[in-house]
Amino acid sequence: MLSSFLGAIELGLLYALMALGVYITYRILDFPDLTVDGSFTTGGAIAAVMISHGYNAWFASLAGFLGGVAAGACTGLLHTKGKINGLLSGILMMIALYSINMRILGKPNVAIMDENTVFNINPWILIPLFVIIVLLLMNWFLHTDLGLALRATGDNDRMIRSLGANTDTTKIVGVSLANGLVALSGALITQLSGFADSSMGIGMIVIGLASVIIGEAIFGARNVIHATIAVVLGSVVYRIVVAFALRVEWLDASDLKLITAIIVIFALVFPSASRAIKQKKLAKRRTAELTGVIPKSTAGGDLHA
Repeated sequence: MLSSFLGAIELGLLYALMALGVYITYRILDFPDLTVDGSFTTGGAIAAVMISHGYNAWFASLAGFLGGVAAGACTGLLHTKGKINGLLSGILMMIALYSINMRILGKPNVAIMDENTVFNINPWILIPLFVIIVLLLMNWFLHTDLGLALRATGDNDRMIRSLGANTDTTKIVGVSLANGLVALSGALITQLSGFADSSMGIGMIVIGLASVIIGEAIFGARNVIHATIAVVLGSVVYRIVVAFALRVEWLDASDLKLITAIIVIFALVFPSASRAIKQKKLAKRRTAELTGVIPKSTAGGDLHA
């Protein structure tokens, strides 16, 4: 039980990098980016192939990150310069990346179990430290001029365009950065698991959305810093919930996608239902207060009261 719990925290922190990427496109840019399913594998494939050929693991992870940045830039260019719908741009790039990833891997999967990876350092020191550094860098970037323009583009691109900002550039930068983080997560997960597989990215967008929604629902999102921390914690909570769900006797590992879908549905429905119940209670209390304040003698149009 304890090992499952610790393993879930470890995985949750690594997948948090992917969730932060999804947060940039889903919440900040309001861009439906499905490139994630492909770019996650791209990061893992590049890292696995480079490490298996003797390259330094840190250099391979950086190359994986840059591979994701390139994939995101292609999606951004398709949308902004090619004038293709954002959702369709992501789908097209996701399909293209499947073939590209197969080319990178050269076969369905590549094992690196006997190779040196970044996890030669104690994972319990490395992973939290790495996530904190990424979190700090991301929050610093989102408070720079370019980061503020990126946030404003997601809020109201017409307004930011009228102020002279190039929204095409901000969208390309945002989608590139998001997919870079997703690919970096893929590169690190590959090194932790010891192999890269051509299908390892399937369903990543749903997991990323689940982490974002759960984090915001439980921990709130008053500002950007608070929201990014909530996303990291949401990813950890998601992994813990999945780990405990899979310990239920009548559930199999193949039920993971179903569990993910149920968690996302619950995370989406629960805040709305909770808000509706609170509003109903508030309306009832106000009605009771008003009926208590107005004297009964005034009812029925008694002008002498």
